[in-house]
This record gives sequence, structure tokens and C-alpha cells, in this order.
Amino acid sequence: MSFAAAGRDARAPPAPAATGKGRAMDLAMDGYCDPAFAPVRAAFASNFERFPELGAAVCVAVRGRVVVDLWAGFRDAARTAPWRGDTIVNVFSATKGAVALSAHALAERGALDLGAPVAASWPEFAAAGKGRVLVSQLLDHSAGLPALRAEPPEGALYDWQAMTAALAAEEPFWEPGARHGYHAVTFGFLVGEVIRRASGRRVGAFLREAVAGPLGLDLHIGTGAEHDGRIAEVPPTIASAPGAGGLGGAFAASFRDPASLTSMAFTRPRELVTPGLVNTARARRAEIPALNGHANARALARMYGALANGGALVDTARVLSPQAIEAALAERSRGPDAVLLAESRFSLGFMLPSALRPFGRGPRTFGHPGAGGALGFADPDAGLGFGYTPNQPIASGEGGDPRWPALIDAAYACL
Repeated sequence: MSFAAAGRDARAPPAPAATGKGRAMDLAMDGYCDPAFAPVRAAFASNFERFPELGAAVCVAVRGRVVVDLWAGFRDAARTAPWRGDTIVNVFSATKGAVALSAHALAERGALDLGAPVAASWPEFAAAGKGRVLVSQLLDHSAGLPALRAEPPEGALYDWQAMTAALAAEEPFWEPGARHGYHAVTFGFLVGEVIRRASGRRVGAFLREAVAGPLGLDLHIGTGAEHDGRIAEVPPTIASAPGAGGLGGAFAASFRDPASLTSMAFTRPRELVTPGLVNTARARRAEIPALNGHANARALARMYGALANGGALVDTARVLSPQAIEAALAERSRGPDAVLLAESRFSLGFMLPSALRPFGRGPRTFGHPGAGGALGFADPDAGLGFGYTPNQPIASGEGGDPRWPALIDAAYACL
């Protein structure tokens, strides 16, 4: 794969030894960093000193060219397997951005009308009063289907037909379009089924054809066994610093109540609460498009770098027109989130920066974070695409992952 980049520094020198928050380790950093973006390299190294970082990668694309592509640390909790240039990791909800882009690419082909009722291509979805729910309302989290009221049968998380049939039969939790709430898990099955109906291909296959292939992305939904040897292990979440916690008191309290919408959205099907779920072969093979994409920072930065550069990188085909990108980033949902119980903002499939999850610095920034700390975003005004993929989840509250700010600030300072 060709990675265009400006500058002369083809490899990053090793960073100083880092403490790993109390556990000594030698940080061997590798990759590429344009000399003009050296502050990003310094911030990346500093994160290994300031936080309990295990392994991670960061990548920055500017005006269609990759200027930073760095990785360091380990891909296993035992710290025996170094993170390498081809390491990929579960990026959790950062997967949603790739699913959204797939839907927009399909719409640009004329095969999907985002303003049409879902039932136009998925007739069974009209059940329980959902005949007028629009595809756009699935994308902007206003469809009222963030959860299933009844616990589905064991194994449903891995059963596409079971999940989509259950969602087609489900009654909305609110009048579609009247409010919004994060469709944490259901987003992938809902939008993925629309993509399948419109294209004739499952979302993982369509992503490869329409997005990952043209942009040269190491990005997968439903990851084959041939990739297992390079997938980073994801250990349990740990606290980042004194006072670190979840999304806040209201969210935490609601999450502990199994009858709450918040709890149902994050824990049904029951397999979602299985310890170590993301490290299992079954979860890697399945298509769970809201949360089990596997990628690296390079893939996220190239994907969003294309969207920040009119739809293409300097060495790729165009995946989306500038007009379609403008439609994709326009705000659609804003205000109190019925699931996250905090203020959130969404466009057509992408998360927009807010106090809950701040990222980027431009007014038209759009992208998507993931629960493990992964982040990808585009800032079209700056021509910036950003990707960060760690494998050590760190508990974070309102304000996002504490590892993001130094990296983002450094990237913008170098523009």
C-alpha cells in the first residue's frame, strides 16, 4: 500500500523510556513523522508517561497526505508482543463512522434514498407503527430504537437475522424524530440491514468494496481468521487518574438499573456484558457494525482525511463527492440524549463535537469515538484527518478520553 507523505523523516526515532503509570517499560516508537509535525510525536510519547497506555497508534493526514503515522507499545497485556505497523484493534463505536460512510456512498450511487422510509426497502420494518421512520432517522439516532425491550435469545448478538427481525418488530421508545438517543448497538444492525437491502451485500462486504478498497484502508467489519495474529488484545478498562469515572452520575445510576433505557441499550443482547468479549474469535468473525470494526489509526486517518479533502486522498479514488460530504456533516440531532443522559450532537451517522465528547477544533468537525479510546475525525476547513487507536481502555467521563487533547492540540498547532 502506498502512503503519500510530505517531508524527509521516514522513521521516528525511539522515544525516551516511559513509566507506563508506575510500570517501567522501554517505549520503542516506530513509523513515520514529518519533521514539521514533531510535536505530535512528542505528545504521543508523553501519553505513555502520563497514562496507563499499553499500545497505540496515531495517524494524521493533511490535505490528502499522511504526515504522521506512528505506533508504540504492546498489543498484549503481558507486554510480550510489540505493536507493529500492521497491528489492528477493535475500535468499538468508531466503527459507526465507517458504517455511516458506507450508507452515504450507497446513496451517492443512487441505490439508497436517505430521505425515504426505511420500510421502502425493508417492508417488515413497518411493524409497530414504524412505517414512516426515515433512513435519515436511523443515522441521526432519532428513530427511537436504541434498545430491545425483551432480552433476545442467547447468541442473538452473532445472529444477523435474529437481531434485524427483532428490531423490525420493535415499537419505538419515542415518537421517531421527536428526540434522539444514542443507538449504541442497534445502529449497526439497523443501518447495516438498510445497506444490505439496498446493495444486496452485507455491510462488511460493501464496506470493503465502496470504502476500504478505494481508500486503501485496513478496516474490517467481520474480521477473518487470517488477521488474528496481528490483532491487539483489549484488556479490561482501568481508571485513568484520581476522580476518573464513567459518563456521569445520572448515566451510571441509570446503567445500574436493568429496566432503564440506558441499561437496555448497552446490555442487550446479554453477550455484550461477557468479560473479554472483544478478544474472542466469535466476536471478531461476526458482523456487529456498531462496535466490532477492526482497524488501525492509519485507516481512520485516511478515511477521514479523504472526507476532509473533498472525498479522496492524493493516491486514491474518490469515495464521496464534496456535496455529499456537506450533507453528511450537517447537524441533525442536538440536545439531551435519551440514552447517554447528557447533551450530544449527531449528523447523518457521525458524532459531532460536544462537551460530552470534544474532538477537533473546527466548527465543521465530524467523526466518531469508540469506547476503548479510539477516535477518528475530519475537519474539512483544516483539511485534517485524524486517527488514534489504543488497546488499553481508560475510564473517562464527560470531556472524552484524557489521551486525546494533547494529540489533537499538537496536530492543530502544526498546521
